[in-house]
Amino acid sequence: MKFLVTGGAGYIGSVMTKQLVEAGHEVTVLDNFTKGHHQAVLPQVKLVEGELLNAQRLKEVFKDGFDGVLHFAALSLVGESVTQPERYYRNNVVGTLNLLDAMREAGVKRLVFSSTAAVYGAPEETPILETAQPRPTNPYGGSKLAVDQMIGFEAAAHGLAAVSLRYFNVAGASGELGEVHNPETHLIPLVLQAAAGSRESVQIYGTDYPTPDGTAIRDYIHVEDLARAHILALTHAQPGKHEIYNLGNGKGFSVREVIETARQVTGKPIKAIETDRRAGDPPVLVASSEKAQRDLGWKPQKPELASMIADAWNWLQAHPQGYHD
Repeated sequence: MKFLVTGGAGYIGSVMTKQLVEAGHEVTVLDNFTKGHHQAVLPQVKLVEGELLNAQRLKEVFKDGFDGVLHFAALSLVGESVTQPERYYRNNVVGTLNLLDAMREAGVKRLVFSSTAAVYGAPEETPILETAQPRPTNPYGGSKLAVDQMIGFEAAAHGLAAVSLRYFNVAGASGELGEVHNPETHLIPLVLQAAAGSRESVQIYGTDYPTPDGTAIRDYIHVEDLARAHILALTHAQPGKHEIYNLGNGKGFSVREVIETARQVTGKPIKAIETDRRAGDPPVLVASSEKAQRDLGWKPQKPELASMIADAWNWLQAHPQGYHD
């Protein structure tokens, strides 16, 4: 089959593209390279440089015809979204509206959207179920929720077969494809940078949470498991329906657990500095994947934290400067 992957030069999008190619599908990647990397685009893939905000460009892309779209292109820095909410709503919401317009005009009826569990904000119960009331606490989560709602209405009105996947933290690597962000805000890459010596230390924000070791607990999924979930969602999407699935490991890992596991995996001491909590950080954020396991048959094949960290560490050692483009 033939698929379009928006944001396919990014961390998750590139691994998604790799799995589609390995499954024998024809793939076109659309990316503007503000965050993506040319080196992360496989040679078997057709690459189109472009913006979702360029509606005319999108129409030209869809002249090729596709069996479905996997949508990863988005701005995703929480702190940045707080200071630039208009940029996040324009890029994430208006960009997706342009994408839906182009799909509708071209008769493309299948969409899997990379959403976020950030739409739930600080949930009252964990693990978080899909029935939890969305209460995003920042413009990033708000923009993603707006897209989820828009996709739902599109499916009901125009017969789109759509799935939104909501998850928290992604980790690990897949062969030659790994995680590089600038600036880096994710815990595991920061910890591994400290292990590699490119960062002096890593900070622990808050040690007085009501958790077993006092540090915040977060959900992590291996990037390969996440990409597999998107493929399963493609095959299960039903015309006229918009399904939402949370993806998580079910229990989460604390900041101290991440650092200690990284010490064991890397054999490095990793200096950690304890500091105050960050405003608005909940004690525990973990998503339930029971619905996804039941409906999609999805089950993480690499649920262990050590596996995620080891894959990310191996990639970082092979690519100490990240990508070179």
